[in-house]
Formats: sequence, structure tokens, C-alpha cells
Amino acid sequence: MSACPPTLTVRVAHVALLNPMVRLLVLRAADGAPLPGFDAGAHLRIRVALEGGRHDWRHYSLIDVAHGAQAAPAEYRIAVRLETGGRGGSRFMHALQEGDALVIEPPRNEFALSAHAGCAVLVAGGIGVTPLASMAAACRAQGRPVRMVYAGRSRALMALLPELQALLGDALRVHADDEAGGHAGAPLDVDALLDGCAPGDQLYVCGPAPLLDAVLAGARSRAWAPERVRFERFAAAPPQQGDQSFELVLAQSGLRCTVAADQSILDCLIGHGCDPLFDCRRGECGVCAVPVLEGEVDHRDHVLSASEKAAGNVIQICISRAKGQRLVLDL
Repeated sequence: MSACPPTLTVRVAHVALLNPMVRLLVLRAADGAPLPGFDAGAHLRIRVALEGGRHDWRHYSLIDVAHGAQAAPAEYRIAVRLETGGRGGSRFMHALQEGDALVIEPPRNEFALSAHAGCAVLVAGGIGVTPLASMAAACRAQGRPVRMVYAGRSRALMALLPELQALLGDALRVHADDEAGGHAGAPLDVDALLDGCAPGDQLYVCGPAPLLDAVLAGARSRAWAPERVRFERFAAAPPQQGDQSFELVLAQSGLRCTVAADQSILDCLIGHGCDPLFDCRRGECGVCAVPVLEGEVDHRDHVLSASEKAAGNVIQICISRAKGQRLVLDL
């Protein structure tokens, strides 16, 4: 369990539509003070109001196409894609008006640029472009070799495209599905992308699950080292077919509860008044790791190594589940 992280109050200073589905929000501190700094790839956690009076947190990458990072910014810029069939967070964000107040946590970064000799190859799908736009700007500012592949359904729906074209020039390749493969369109050719990478290149990928899964599968088939592909998903994994409820026992507190088939362990704990550490909700950051005392784990995270998963003594509670009917955690 953990104490609540620090929060800040910001106000919406400006709103603009980047395209019919994506809204740009400029946020400034309510007291006018400089905001905490951030590096390329960082995100904010923003408290959103949902139906029924409930509140939750959503993650939005910070955008800086000029420098990629700032030590004491006067404002934060984020872009939010409207998900009409989602859980309500994007609808809340799209309803905000200038002057509205928001509670946020300071920037965090689990998707930072790393040190490497080769080119930074940025692969963006849809709204996944937001952290990569800042990475592109940071690479340009630092004089690092960089190129980007930006894929989307159509150019009209690709946020930040003019800014990236001005920033990267010929180092930007745009793939619009509706311009490729005839009338029905075609997705990005991931095999050609990977085959075009030099041995020292490092990939940074953010986008929908099909894109990420294809890149990761292609990298594995080419025997690339796992650390050569850094990635971030912008949506939590949905429940899988066949998921079942199970009993959850917390050894330290004595709490016993049932995790529903369509519920994560994390959400179950929060619903019972617990305050576990967590951040990404996608099994990528490792923040929510908890020791396992009893039970077999269905590992669905992207953090643990194969040997750590085989040992079965730790679980990422935001995404992984029990394989059996009972799981005992050291909480």
C-alpha cells in the first residue's frame, strides 16, 4: 500500500481541435507558477469524472514539438482522442472548457529515450504519435539521428502531421491506410519496416495493439534483443475470453475478496478501499508489482522476464490474473 502521490491543480488555458476526433488542451498551473519539468516520452495522470459520480485517472503524453523537454514549463500540452465507446474519460476531457480546473499528478516517464549509437526509429500509430512527437523534437535538439514512420487511417485524422513534417522533413514517412492497397486500404508493412533497420537502430513504438503486437512479433522472429524495441500502449488490455472470477487474499491485512471476470486485481483492491501503487494500467511500467505467496499467475505484463514469469512469485496487478480459483498476495 502507498500514500497518495502529490497532485497539482491546473486550469485549461486553451482548447483547439487538431482534427474531428482529437482535441488539444493547453494546461497551466492554477496559481500561475512554473510547472514541474519533463523529458520526451513523459505523461500526465489526470483525474477525470465519470458517470455516476465516480472518478478515475487517465494518462496523456506531454507534447513538445519544439524542444521535446522542458525544465520548468509554463504550460503542458496534451492531445485527447475521443473514444465514444470508451469508459468515459475521453468524453470528460472533450467536454472541458477554457478556465476549467483539473487535478493532475506531476509528469512521469516510463518511455524515455535511451542512449544508443544508431538511429532512433519512431513508429507511431494514430494518437500514439503524441509521445513520439516529443521524442522527435528531443532528437533534433540533441543532434541525434532520428526518423519516424507515422501510420493512420487517413492524413485528415493524423494529429500533429504538419508540425512533424516541418520538424523532420524527409526523415518522416507517412502511411495512410486509405492511400495504400487499393480501395479497401492496407495497414503498415511492419516486415519491411523492420528489415529496413540497421543493426544499431533502436525502435520506439506507440499505437494500437495490432501495430505493437506486429512489431514485437517481428522483432522476436528476427531474434532482436528485447531491449531494442521500447514501446507504450495507450489503452489498457480488455478482458480475455474465458476469464473467470477468483478469490483474492491479502496475507498482511487479512482482506478476502472476489475479483470479477471482467475486473483487474488493481480495480478490485481500489474498490475495497485499498491504495496500491500503480501507474500505467497496461503492464508496462512495473510500478504495481506485488509478491505472490500462493496461487498460479496468468502473466499478461510486458515487464517481467521469461524466468521471472516462470518463477511465479510476483504479479503486475494492473493486468495479470490468477490461473486458478485463489491467489494470495503479500499485502
